Amino acid sequence: MTTEQLEKAYASTKRVLGNVTKEDLTSSTPCRSWDVHELVNHVVGTPYYFAAAVEAGAGPTDDPGTDFADADFHASFDEATRLAIGAFGADGAMERTVQLPFGELPGSMVVNLAAMDSFVHGWDLAKATGQPTDLDPALAEEFLSIAKASIPDAFRGDEPAPFGPAVDVAASAPAADRLAGFLGRQP
Repeated sequence: MTTEQLEKAYASTKRVLGNVTKEDLTSSTPCRSWDVHELVNHVVGTPYYFAAAVEAGAGPTDDPGTDFADADFHASFDEATRLAIGAFGADGAMERTVQLPFGELPGSMVVNLAAMDSFVHGWDLAKATGQPTDLDPALAEEFLSIAKASIPDAFRGDEPAPFGPAVDVAASAPAADRLAGFLGRQP
């Protein structure tokens, strides 16, 4: 297991984030309760979280309340992703058990979770800011396959469920749009 998929997901999201401006921050997003400002904070803060979780064996329980969107969120994302890739790439990281809020997982599963989280929220940012949503088709197909095999109906519903009901998307739609639809977003 390597960090290749994670690196591709971060690269995809970085391209989208690079086009997000301060003027976009008040726009709504496909994420039910977040505007772009809150989504940027999640997209930037999550790699920091995963880096700390993998290094310590458990995710931080305190929320530092950092508002990345009010600062240079592009530079913060670069730093956060560098730290996360380094943490997952360290010797033994993929075998290490990591305690997350919803249970213990091996690092090899946590890296997939981190990659898909970044990629899908990159799609959310693209959709919210009027950018193309046809993100890395091969990676989107990989994530769609993983999602279909690992997300049970019990994880779907209204908040606080992590995913809404699947949305029907044409088989001819871009893979990233089909992934978003499967995860309950409207492409």
